Amino acid sequence: MKGRVVAIDRIAGRGAAALVVDGRLEDLLIDPPEDVPGPGAILRAVVERPMKGQGGVFVKLPEGKGFLKQVNGLSPGQAVIVQVTGSAEPGKALPVSTRVLFRSRHCIVTPGAPGLNIARGIKDDDIRAELGEIAAEVMAGADETLGLIVRSAAAHAAPDEVAEDIADTRALAEAVLADATGAPELLVDAPDAALQAWRDWAEPAPDEVMEGDGAFRDLGVEEMIDAILAPAVDLPGGGSMVIEPTRALIAVDVNTGADTSPAASLKANIAAARDLPRQLRLRGLGGQVVVDFAPMSKKDRATLDQVLKAAFRHEAAETSLAGWTPLGNYELQRRRDRPPLREALA
Repeated sequence: MKGRVVAIDRIAGRGAAALVVDGRLEDLLIDPPEDVPGPGAILRAVVERPMKGQGGVFVKLPEGKGFLKQVNGLSPGQAVIVQVTGSAEPGKALPVSTRVLFRSRHCIVTPGAPGLNIARGIKDDDIRAELGEIAAEVMAGADETLGLIVRSAAAHAAPDEVAEDIADTRALAEAVLADATGAPELLVDAPDAALQAWRDWAEPAPDEVMEGDGAFRDLGVEEMIDAILAPAVDLPGGGSMVIEPTRALIAVDVNTGADTSPAASLKANIAAARDLPRQLRLRGLGGQVVVDFAPMSKKDRATLDQVLKAAFRHEAAETSLAGWTPLGNYELQRRRDRPPLREALA
């Protein structure tokens, strides 16, 4: 199937949303468990003791604990507003941050980051100017520490719709920030899969939206998920890569297959580099990733570096490309922004 298709259905008893582009699964969202705050949830937490040597502090949440990579300006017993930034391994504290973002379809309100900004993806000067005027009008009188980003989807929406979205998001942010004292409490729940799909997959606009029982089956999403769960990934040109999570890191091995020509290694490595962000995103894998690329000359590494930078440039999950190790492997660090797919389907 050609085009950009969003499917809303259920899988493993939970709501889910799939983004399929030209017949290939590009993203998959699954509702978080009800007993654990999902990524994006905003909570009031209480600071506990600093963890010497770990560069952070534990905070008490309504259920369990969070880990905040911040110590300066915090004291035990202090109440703080935090946002869940990813998932945690069983038995570990949830990663949280005091950098809270209030996201909606057309805007992001940014406490502590003042200024009105228009998404760089909006190129038309007239549209940028119009959206800037709307943003300035709706944000007039807001606290000077409250910033705003107008998202790309706003370029295709009616002015009244954009203004209403900004006003609602601003009101939510102000209400939450004014409720900063007290015991640990969930203030804004994480978005479910359908809401997150509506919010984050609006640009470019989907060619079709399929909803209801059987949407995944009709689109072939179930078979695509089965392929993602397999360790081996076939690459264009006959190569392959194998992705295997371990307790310490994510190991990726790239092979050329039957092609033994001099250009085979670079060809397979480029194909693997281009698909690696999608594979990690769909599998819900994060942390340290070590890639054993197929053997190639050192002069070809510069080419592969550029391919990797381009491939990860637009990833939502924060990713640090550390580079080549003395043994010739490539290392990167990807934030755990969602539970591993196997766990989500369990």
